Amino acid sequence: MAHVATPVSVVTSINGGLPVGTTVSAFLSLSMNPPMVVVSLDRGSETLELVTESRKFGLNILSSDQHSAAMKFATKDGVGKFHGVRWEIDHDLPRIIGTAGWVACTVDRILEGGDHMIVLGNVVAADQQHGSPLTYHRRAFGTHSALETV
Repeated sequence: MAHVATPVSVVTSINGGLPVGTTVSAFLSLSMNPPMVVVSLDRGSETLELVTESRKFGLNILSSDQHSAAMKFATKDGVGKFHGVRWEIDHDLPRIIGTAGWVACTVDRILEGGDHMIVLGNVVAADQQHGSPLTYHRRAFGTHSALETV
């Protein structure tokens, strides 16, 4: 699967006023009517536990200059992930500042998927910024470049 380019996002939730989050590369748009997305979270993820309890999550679509945030949120250290990261509350969820996009969701359902759980989210708010999204391909971060059309 390393040969498949994927978007890099951070799924966020909140626990007693403290933000939690984890990097995901398994995210996609599921439906336009109603607007829905899919994210895949590791079964042992603290973020999954909070998303399951709260029934909502934020999806921070990282910009091409946020690869260090992607690495930080990919660690198992739940406490220090937001240290040094600018964020705010949006729709009662942690929103990372400077992302290429933001989606606030309520959980529609959670399905089993091997060692991960598949979370189907109903989009309640979305915002995009101008800038290139961060992608992951062949174990390296990059971004999308449009092909020249003839």
